[in-house]
Formats: sequence, C-alpha cells, structure tokens
Amino acid sequence: MSRAAGVAQEPDPGAEPAGPGFLPQVRSYPRTYWIANTMEIFERMAWYGIYTLVGLYLTDTAAHGGLGLREEQAGTIVGIVTFLLYLMPVITGALADRYGYRKMFLLAYTVLTPAYFALGFYDSYNGFLFGYLMVAIGAAMFKPVLLGTIARTTQESNSQLGFGIFYMVVNIGGFIGPLVAGIVRHPDPATGISAWSHIFTASAIWIGINFVWVLFFFKEPTTEASSARRRTIRKVLNDAVEVLGNVRFFLCAFVILVLFLAAGKEWVTWRRAGVLSLLWLGLNLLYDLGLRFAGRRRGAAGSLLVPMHLSNWRFALYLLILSGFWTVFNQMLGATLTWYVRDFVQTRPLLDATVGFLRTIGAGGAAQRVLGYAAAGGQVNPEWISNMDPFFIVLFQIAVSLTVTRMGRFPGMITGLVVCGIGSGLPFFMGHGQPGELVASGALTILAVFFFAIGEMMASPTSQEYIGRIAPRDKVALYMGYYFVTVALGNLFGGVLGGALYGNLARDRGRPDLMWLVFALISFATALALFVYNRGAALRAEEAPA
Repeated sequence: MSRAAGVAQEPDPGAEPAGPGFLPQVRSYPRTYWIANTMEIFERMAWYGIYTLVGLYLTDTAAHGGLGLREEQAGTIVGIVTFLLYLMPVITGALADRYGYRKMFLLAYTVLTPAYFALGFYDSYNGFLFGYLMVAIGAAMFKPVLLGTIARTTQESNSQLGFGIFYMVVNIGGFIGPLVAGIVRHPDPATGISAWSHIFTASAIWIGINFVWVLFFFKEPTTEASSARRRTIRKVLNDAVEVLGNVRFFLCAFVILVLFLAAGKEWVTWRRAGVLSLLWLGLNLLYDLGLRFAGRRRGAAGSLLVPMHLSNWRFALYLLILSGFWTVFNQMLGATLTWYVRDFVQTRPLLDATVGFLRTIGAGGAAQRVLGYAAAGGQVNPEWISNMDPFFIVLFQIAVSLTVTRMGRFPGMITGLVVCGIGSGLPFFMGHGQPGELVASGALTILAVFFFAIGEMMASPTSQEYIGRIAPRDKVALYMGYYFVTVALGNLFGGVLGGALYGNLARDRGRPDLMWLVFALISFATALALFVYNRGAALRAEEAPA
C-alpha cells in the first residue's frame, strides 16, 4: 500500500483503477456539489478579475489611472494580502465546521461585495493595502468552506475526478473574470487612461450573484451546527491548533513569518528580519529548556506554560514542500508574467495572426473587436497571455484528472511539478535585454504557459484531494484550512521573491532569463522533495490526527 494512499489502496502507476467510469461518477455527485461549483465560478471571476490585473494597476502611472507604484511595492502588497488570505482559513475553516457552511458563505459574501467595490476608491499604497486586506478576510471565509463542501460531497471512489471537475470550474471563473476585466478596463484611445474602477465594480457584482445560490439552493452538508453536542469556541480553536501542535509552536512560527513578511521595507531589512527571527527562536528554545527543567513537559494545547510541540511533523512537512509549487504558481498567474509580457515579449505577430484568421473566415467585425479590446499600442494586453492558463485548464482538466487517477496521487503530483518546471523555465531560452526591447517570442511564451498549465492540472487538484481524503469527516473544512497554509507560504515567498527578482534582474539588469531560471529550479526542487517525502514520510489516513 502506498504511503500516500488516503483511505483506500492506491493503484500502482499506470494501473487501471477499480470503480465507476466517467459518467457514473458524474451522476453520483449530489446537487450541493454542483451548487458549490457554481458559486466557485462567480467567486473566481471576482478574484481573478482583480488578481491577474492588480500588478498592472498598481504599477500603471497615475496619469493613466493607476497608482504609480514600483514593482517591489506591488509585489509586497500582493505578498502580504495573499499570505494573510491563505493563513486565515485555519481559523475560518474550524469555525465553519462548528457553525455551518451556509452561515460562513453568507458572512463571506457580506464582507466581499462592498470590499471589492471600494477598491476603486483608494489612491495610495496604504489605502489600497487596507482595502485589499478586507477582500482577503472575506475570501478567507469562503475558501475552506467551498473546499470542505467538495470534500464532503465526494467519496473515495469519485473524489479525484470530483476535485478535477472542481479545478476546471475554478479556471472557468479564472478565465472569464480577467477576460471581462480586460474589456471593461480598456484604455480610452484618446487619453490612454484605463477605466480601472470598472474591474472592481465587476468583481462586486459577481460576488453579489452568489447570494442567490446560497440563499435558495445550497443544502447544509455539516451536522455539528444543528447538533446538541456542539463545541465551544475555545474547543474549536484548540482543535484547530492541535492538528499540527500547540499554541507555543504557532506563536513562535507566526512571529517569524510576520518578520519575513515585513522584510524589505524601510524599517525592517532582510538582514534585520533574519537576526530578529533567530533571536526570537532562541528565546523560545531557552524558555522551553526552563519549562522542561521545571517539569512542565505536558499540558493543554492552548497553554503558554508548556514547551513547543509539533504533533504531526509529516503533515507539516507536506504543507511546507507544496509551498514551492505555489511560489512558482504566483509568478505564472500573478504580476510577474504580466510585467514580463509588458516589458519583454513581442506579441504583435500573435495579434496579426489572430486578426488575419478572423478576417479569413469572414469575421471582420470580430477582428475589429480583438484589436479594440485585446491590444494596446500594437501589442496584446499582458493579462490575455496570462489568461491562457485557465483557458488550457478548462479544455484539458478532465482528461488530465483521469490520467492522474491511473498514475496515483504522488506520482501524478511529482510529474506535474516537473512539467511546471519545464513551463516556467522556457522563458530562460528566449534571450535577454533591457525592458522595452521585446526580445521574447509571444508564441513561445504561450507554450510556456501551456506546459505550466498541464503540470498545474496534475499537481494542484490532487494535492487538495489528498488532504480531503485523510481528514476526519467532522474536521474537513479545518484540514482544508490547513491546506491553504501552503498557499499562504507560496504567496508570501512568491510575492516578495517575484517583485524582488523582477526589479533586480529583469528591470534593472535586463536579465529576465535568469529570473525564470530561478523559478524553474524551485519547481524541480519541489518535485524532488515530494519524491523523497513519498518514499519515506507520506502520511497515511489512519495516521492522521483525529
């Protein structure tokens, strides 16, 4: 039996799985599963309608309607917000298991709708950071509940396909959102000013529609909210902590993460953050020695008078390894790729080929619209290139998921990470030069996005499905909240690293090729780490904490 097996024996790589075929699996999902997927489409339209363009908006000049920030500042905003967004689900997921998924959905939409709308009114670094943090709070309420619903409405026999369909749905929203945003923000031909506020309004509308689905169609899949034996808030939070360790461990790790989150600013240099982190860790270890000398070796998880304790190091290691994937993901789907396309990629041949094809088939009106909405200054808008990733996922996710089902969970994830490395490394071979020289090929850039998308389809939904299978049924949203810890780390590393490498290598030294080489190496290293993990430390279902 594979160590990664979840709750049932996993097939050998290449073996045909037992169980129902494609259509029987599709028919086996209950209505709540499909309602959850529908809500995910609209939520992703809102998020990616902002996320894909936010780097362009923050660095666009004030004269053209943007905030006029530097890439390092924009990377910091994205890193901080997405880090906190994906860290908070540890708590919101635990609360959702206790109070019910429906209530958490409603609370999330109540926060998100005005938060998205208000983003268009902030005109400073601090103001936009605050507004984006409000979006993060609402999204953190939504994410673990949505994944928890998918996990609760699937079974071992249909979960890999179920998460594959869900991931395809994620990317339907992820494709449509930026597509609409790119149209509504199109610069005025006379002034060059982009209608950036329209993308924030569109996102608020998409979230508002989700009220209809949750109010009239969603059926609560949890049981504790209506049970006579409901946990107290203190018990809920203690359960959340005990999945990995105790409060002392969380407090120590959280302070270190915050220090590195703040690093690179005027008041906290990277060196100072490193020194302070070592001092903080040293103080905690000395405190632990004192507690052990005094005989305080055991106690409640929430007590500050017991030594630090990591109860499930293998689960924690799995989350840490996966953060490498999300670090690279945030370059291909975040600001880094759009900056690269804007400054280094020659996309005019792509535009000419598309317009020529449309005219050849008699779609002259469509050709004019492509020119009007997909291009600015004779080049394809950067967000349209980035948006090819969800487009490819919508087309191929089902086929890839069925393939991964035959390969097995960990072989599929490892192979996917290698393919991601190939995709993120292709720009290394496209040459280098100063921003504006357009040394890279638009067609090869899309090919790089295609390879990354294939790898992403293999790695990402499978990594989610694996946690859903090892989680106790009464703590599914909590465990899915912990899955987002790895996304949080990836966003922290990826946001800060992306802005720093782009600024120092691509913008200042004209070496974007070296920047992409770094990201490719991170992906390959993650694949190697996951291979070693699967050989010696992968968590079995029966070994997961109850």
